[in-house]
Amino acid sequence: MLLTVLGEFVLPACQPVWTAALVRALAEVGVEEKAARQALARTAASGILTRERDGRRVAWRLTAAGRGLLTDGARRIYGFTAGMAQWDGRWLILTVSVPERQRALRHQLRTRLTWAGLGTPAPGLWIGPDPAKEAEVARAVADLGLDAVSFIGRSSGDLRRMVRDAWNLDDVARRYRAFVARFRRGSGPPFANQVHLVHEWRRFPFLDPSLPHELLPARWPGTRAAELFHRRHDGWHAAAQAHWRDLAR
Repeated sequence: MLLTVLGEFVLPACQPVWTAALVRALAEVGVEEKAARQALARTAASGILTRERDGRRVAWRLTAAGRGLLTDGARRIYGFTAGMAQWDGRWLILTVSVPERQRALRHQLRTRLTWAGLGTPAPGLWIGPDPAKEAEVARAVADLGLDAVSFIGRSSGDLRRMVRDAWNLDDVARRYRAFVARFRRGSGPPFANQVHLVHEWRRFPFLDPSLPHELLPARWPGTRAAELFHRRHDGWHAAAQAHWRDLAR
C-alpha cells in the first residue's frame, strides 16, 4: 500500500514528504500507524527511500533506484490493457533450467519472467506472445547468472491447450470479476478510492500475460476491468491529488 501511495502521489511531485503525511495517508486507507512506520523503515532499507532529518522531523525522498522502480511500475500499470490488440502469431520462446535445490533462485526467475508476461507450459520452457520482450527477458536471465537459449518462432497444434498449460487464466478471470464487482460503484472518498483502485490493479500486469484476443476465452473479463480501471482513475484523479497536497503540507 505504501508503494502505491509513493507511485501515485510522491513520484509525480518529485518532492520530499514528511513522515506524518505518509502516516496520515496510509491511515485513510486502513493502515495503522505502527504498521505504516514499519513499512517506511522496510522500504528505506530496501533502497527505495532515503530519509532527511530537519530537527525532530523526518522527510522521505525517493532514491534514484526508487524512482526507476516506480516509474517502470507506473508505465506497466497505466499502459496495461489486459489484451494484445494485434498479434502476428510469433512467440518468444525461452529454455532455461534451475536446479530444484536452488529454490530462491527459481523463485526469482519465475518472478522476473512472469512480470515480462511469460508462462511455462512445461518444466524449463517459457513462452510469451510478445517478441519485443526478448531484451527484457535476456537481462533478467543475465542478472540471475543463468544460461538460457531464446528464440522467436511460430507454433502449431492446439494453441488454446498450450495457453491453458502455461497460464492459469481461470484464476485471473476470477480476480478480474472481483475487481469489477468492487469498483463498479464510485462512492466514497476519492483519495482512498484511488489508492485502493491502483493497489488492486497493479497486480494484474503480473498475473495476466496480456494474451492476444484470439487466444483468450470468450467474454474475457479483463477487457471490462481495464475499461473500468481507467474510467475510475480518471474520475478520481483530480480530487485525490488535491487531497494529497493538503496532507503533504
